[in-house]
Amino acid sequence: MLSIRFARAPFGALIAVTLLTAAPRRLLVAQTASAYVAATSSAVLPSDAMKVPFFVGEKLEYDVKFSSLKVGSGSMEVVDITDVRGKASWHTMFRVSGSIPFFRVNDRYESWFDVTTLTSRRFFQDIEEGGYKPKRHYEIFPERGMYQQNQEPEMPTVADPLDDGSFLYFVRTLSLEVGKTYSFSRYFNPEANPVKILVARRETVTTPAGTFKCVVLRPTFRSKGLFSENGNAEIWVTDDDARVMVQLKSKLSFGSLNLYLRSHNAKIVH
Repeated sequence: MLSIRFARAPFGALIAVTLLTAAPRRLLVAQTASAYVAATSSAVLPSDAMKVPFFVGEKLEYDVKFSSLKVGSGSMEVVDITDVRGKASWHTMFRVSGSIPFFRVNDRYESWFDVTTLTSRRFFQDIEEGGYKPKRHYEIFPERGMYQQNQEPEMPTVADPLDDGSFLYFVRTLSLEVGKTYSFSRYFNPEANPVKILVARRETVTTPAGTFKCVVLRPTFRSKGLFSENGNAEIWVTDDDARVMVQLKSKLSFGSLNLYLRSHNAKIVH
């Protein structure tokens, strides 16, 4: 996977490797997250916040393997609750790093999404994959139905938009029925919709973090890459209210990309 670039498969290289970005490539001006968030202040969770299975401080850590070779590590973390344009928002971060001979990946994805509606309000991508080093900053305006990438003109978005990171956390709130396919047209870039998720089966798996009862998901996007419509990637999430991703496997023409949960502090029911 490191050689095919995590960030080119929507639902954020793992989903960033796992649910990452179906938007078309553009040459972008390098900009840092700090240039956009001059003062980030913690916000209190309001009384009308949606009930969710995650919490500030939750952190999931993964081993990343290409076939049987360990090539890197990844993490997903709920950083804090932050005010974004007057709305209390979950702030989450996904990181992945690793290397194979002559190629290195060091990616960071950050999402801010409304605690009441889970709709996206801000999304950063800071990507380093070999010589490819774009930095994207998106401001998303659900009320106006628009989004802006860096300093480019605003573009139309969808109703109740989700970015790569917020999509992952949104999926964790769903009741998943085995055999059913769920279809969503909520990815903030309309060109990637619909996102489809087949709940394939139940299965018990063992990772470095332990043994877990899981449901197996097969997500697909209208894009090329790990989660394309012709792909066969599978994601194992815990078969409980937490819906934590414990394993990901993909079969590629030149090998397989696998992720295994190494450690966590999530509220998983074993």
